[in-house]
Parts: sequence; structure tokens; C-alpha cells
Amino acid sequence: MPMTPLPDATLDTMFREARTHNVWHPDPMSDADIHAIYDLLKFGPTSANCCPARFVWVRSPAGKEKLKPFLDESNLAKTMAAPVTVIVAHDLEFYEKLPQLFPHDQSARSWFAGKTLKIEQTAFRNGTLQGAYLLMAARALGFDCGPMSGFDNARLDAAYFAGTPWRSNFLVNLGHGDASKLFPRSPRFPFDEVNRIE
Repeated sequence: MPMTPLPDATLDTMFREARTHNVWHPDPMSDADIHAIYDLLKFGPTSANCCPARFVWVRSPAGKEKLKPFLDESNLAKTMAAPVTVIVAHDLEFYEKLPQLFPHDQSARSWFAGKTLKIEQTAFRNGTLQGAYLLMAARALGFDCGPMSGFDNARLDAAYFAGTPWRSNFLVNLGHGDASKLFPRSPRFPFDEVNRIE
């Protein structure tokens, strides 16, 4: 049975009217909010269901102070003010979990073990996808997002992930943004400029 298209109001929330926020209301996000976002995003597809993304949800004042030294100056104020900042990372040993996550083919671990480039490409690609699913899940649940680069990945990894195979990719501020402080929406490409149908 075909899936039913979502109503326009939902598409507006998810895409057309959703914006990257830089100014935040102080409304807190609860543990239940964080769990709800993860419990949606986890269902987004990844290759061989490898699910390499790992998430650190930085919410406490102490957590924000730990994160602060690794941020570019332009990202400091908005990140300190956001109710939650998520470190979107990926696990370079994700393939060790494939017997659990991809049970119908118990040879899946061997597709990656010892293949450094394939591991790195797969972890980064699919971890990035899962980071995008986080944005969609948060928007679907009524939260605004502020995804960003602009931090020192190597220093952050040393502070958060030393001795582990986790590596940071990007950050996402979450909460309820102040729409009155948004910049005008930037242009997007028209279809014909960046697409072709063959």
C-alpha cells in the first residue's frame, strides 16, 4: 500500500518554513525531549543498518563550559545560550555491532574489518545522515535547530573521546529559537540548475 503524502503544514514545519536558529529562548529541554528525538531519528536508514552515529547531548552549565574552549568565536554566544548542544559523532568501530544490527547476514563485519578507508567513509557518510535525521526528528517534535561547524574537532575529540574510536563531525544547537532574530532566508537553487533526469 503506498504511503500517504504528509500534509502541507507538516512539510512547512519540516522544510519550507524551518530555519537555522542562532538566538534561543531559555526554555529547557528535558530528558524526555532528548529521548523522544533519538527514538525518532534512530529509524532513519543507514547502509546495512550500520548506525555509526554517536551523540553527546550537552545541556548542563558544566557541560557547556567543557565545550566552550573548542568553539570558534562566532559560535560561542549562541551555543552557550542554546538549551542543548548535540555533538554528532561517529564510531569507527561501528562494524563490531553489525552482527547485532544486521542479523540476517552474519558475515557483514568482514566487509569492514581491516579496511580503514571503507570504515572511515562508511562511518562518516552514514553518521552524517543520522545527524540530518536528528534535525528532522527535532523539527517534527516542535524544536528548532542550529547545525554548525566552526569548532576544533581534534581538540574536542581529545577532550570527549580520548581512548575511544568515536570522532566528532558537527554540532547542533537545539531548543526554541527566537524567530524575530532570524536573517532573511537565503536563496536556493532552482531545479534546472542543479538537477538532471536521465
